[in-house]
Amino acid sequence: METKPLVVTRTYNAPVTHVWQALTDVEKMRQWYFDLKDFKAEIGFKFNFVGCDHDGENFIHLCEVTEVIPETKLTYSWKYDGYDGISYVTFELFPEDDKTKLILTHTDLDTFPSIEELKRDNFEKGWNQILGTSLKEYVEKK
Repeated sequence: METKPLVVTRTYNAPVTHVWQALTDVEKMRQWYFDLKDFKAEIGFKFNFVGCDHDGENFIHLCEVTEVIPETKLTYSWKYDGYDGISYVTFELFPEDDKTKLILTHTDLDTFPSIEELKRDNFEKGWNQILGTSLKEYVEKK
């Protein structure tokens, strides 16, 4: 059974250029996202990072950039070392005067094993925290 994509929409008081840089500049990403060793918004670029669940268990995220349209769209695969399944995360940016609407779509979550840490509601909570607090505070700071 295929689940519907997880979609999170946020509007930021920041121009598209600023939000795009936050999504693609590794130094900026480290300030609001995850501690990435390296990142390039280039198709085929592979990156990984470690994320912890609420019990402190580490999950190694393995990702590869699959689509880049500068200041408009960024997509990368998202899977976990040692687990079946692969999903895709897409960030789309839409200018709205001096603001930016961001739509995140995370597809294929149903390909992951049915374990507590990889349940849809954990992704919903995570993306809402990341986009609604971490990224918002980063791009809107003066």
